[in-house]
Amino acid sequence: MNKTTHPLKKNAKYGILSYLGPAFLISVGYMDPGNWGTDIQGGSDFGYKLLWVLLLSNLMAILLQTLSAKLGIVTGKTLAENCREYFSRPVSLILWVLSELAMMATDLAEFLGAALGFYILFQIPMFYAALITGVVVFGILWFYRFGYRAVEYIIIGLVLTIGFCYVVEIFLAKPEWGEITRHILMPEVDSKSILVAVGMLGATVMPHNLFLHSGVIRYRLKKNNGVTYKKLFKFAIVDSILALNGAWLINSAIVIMSTAVFFKNGLAISTISEAHKTLIPLLGGLSSTAFAIALLCSGLFSSTTGTLAGQIVLEGFLKTKISLFLRRLITMVPALVVIYLGINELKILVLSQVFLSLALPFVIIPLIIFTSQKKIMGEYANKSWTNFLVVTSAGLIIFLNILLLYQVLGGSF
Repeated sequence: MNKTTHPLKKNAKYGILSYLGPAFLISVGYMDPGNWGTDIQGGSDFGYKLLWVLLLSNLMAILLQTLSAKLGIVTGKTLAENCREYFSRPVSLILWVLSELAMMATDLAEFLGAALGFYILFQIPMFYAALITGVVVFGILWFYRFGYRAVEYIIIGLVLTIGFCYVVEIFLAKPEWGEITRHILMPEVDSKSILVAVGMLGATVMPHNLFLHSGVIRYRLKKNNGVTYKKLFKFAIVDSILALNGAWLINSAIVIMSTAVFFKNGLAISTISEAHKTLIPLLGGLSSTAFAIALLCSGLFSSTTGTLAGQIVLEGFLKTKISLFLRRLITMVPALVVIYLGINELKILVLSQVFLSLALPFVIIPLIIFTSQKKIMGEYANKSWTNFLVVTSAGLIIFLNILLLYQVLGGSF
């Protein structure tokens, strides 16, 4: 690769703060309503047992997102563009179709969650809440015409808002911290919890975020501020650690709250709206309001970033561009159908995340292939220990998927 053609120059000095932001844009997808569905079910059905899944998923997410950022930094191309360039046309098209299906599942969960937030807060019928969600998301997408940086500031504020809401939830719930620590550090899973465990994995490590990170990081390159590849990659690592650990804490807080309030009281929660209603008599109106605000914020902005990821995938694989607004309009349809038919939202959220987990290897494997090759990455190709970690992560994901399919087909263990 000819580095002189890349938009980075050398020797200028710029602080890390000007480069933080892309991972926070990504992190919204790691605390989207799909996570809420699996986290609430995981906590209410199995207590603190699956907290270790969130820690493991977060570590894998940080590793994979930093590799995605590195690919975008060094090649100046997105993961989808690299797939189009280095794979055959049939393989590239198959990967595109799988990626689009995965994003449809993601978008369904995110859009549904935002509509639930409006429904819970303002008692608007779900279908009309979904239409309002579409209008608001169109409004957020309009602000992207002013650039990513302003939206990154908004999303950092969003993450802090969701975090504050769950500080309130945890304070009111009074969980058992000794049990929490034990289950974070000691893995435990059985045939009853494997479906939710894999769903939690799918909700945390998300295919569309790997495409999105490799795309949005390029806007840091276009700043032309003169940092080296190495320095920009270090900034991306710090950005990912800060943003994704914040998402991990919020996901863990959802499981902890669900355990302390629902599991401990022997309450089986079947929908997110039911979880909200149950919080009122158990913890009071403040807790239920915080829950609804966090859900609304999560759904609105994750739906927005999901649309951006879809655009990056379409452009990368097919070299075709459509309006963000048209894509958002098209991808609203499945969610509107689900809401109109009155299908149980928690089941849809959990199943959508399971599908994401099944699709994930088809995104991770190309990422490993590209970032491991010196002819693509030059001196920034993965070290042997990095390859070991990322291959182990991919192997674990595939193994859990095999267990899930075995159980779905009627097997037991």
